[in-house]
Amino acid sequence: MTIHDERHLPDAAEAPRLGGDVPLARMPAHWMLGRLGKKVMRPGGLQLSLRMIDALGIGPDDDVVDFWPGLGITTERMLARDPRSYVAIERGAAEAARVRAVMRHGDDCLVAPAHRTGLPDASASVAYAEALLTLEPAARKVATVAEAARLLRRGGRYGIHELLLTPDGLRESAKDDIERTLTRVLHVGARPLTESEWQRLLGDGGFETDRIETGDLLLLDVPTFVADEGWGGTLAFLGRSLAHPSVLPRITEIWNVFRRYRDSLGAITVTARRR
Repeated sequence: MTIHDERHLPDAAEAPRLGGDVPLARMPAHWMLGRLGKKVMRPGGLQLSLRMIDALGIGPDDDVVDFWPGLGITTERMLARDPRSYVAIERGAAEAARVRAVMRHGDDCLVAPAHRTGLPDASASVAYAEALLTLEPAARKVATVAEAARLLRRGGRYGIHELLLTPDGLRESAKDDIERTLTRVLHVGARPLTESEWQRLLGDGGFETDRIETGDLLLLDVPTFVADEGWGGTLAFLGRSLAHPSVLPRITEIWNVFRRYRDSLGAITVTARRR
């Protein structure tokens, strides 16, 4: 399932920087953290992502579509399973050039909307996305899940790793408060769902749930940070942060918000099959 067109991207060295020329203190948090050197930006950390990949059971007969692979950490681990084909869908050239650096010869990375990829119907056996749907408004969530269903053959597997609201019975006013606060501090719309809402979104989109795993929000958890990035990556991140003092108050604010809502925010992976 290799596609070559004008959406094929330049090499990483030729691509624009994450966030472009927006000041670090004002850009979306995922770009800011990436510019500072963080490579794993998944709500539940790398290990939760890898367990999702295990649950998808990817092997040599699979055609994989990866929505928003980011800096390619999960991609590297997934490609070690040697799927028959791999296509990444990214939102911009800066992000896509980075995932191309870990792709195999013959794989593809396209810049296209996640809800309108342009790929053929029933062209994939596996699709997955991490920290994508959380950042989409309700209608776009539905459209993006529908696009995954369109791309997958009957029985195809779909995995998501997203931000979780908890407990299931969380009041609407509390949900609204969390959404407003996250959007303000992350500088990007953040609209997480409860476990039953994530299940319903996939069920209404044509999927049967196979497996759910939930856990704590570990994005800036110190032990998880070190485990995901290694000591070298962690120290490099700290060095870059100290070299850009304007980001330190913002990182502190994000950490404080995660602590403030620690009983209401978590991480979730869901793997499901297309009906």
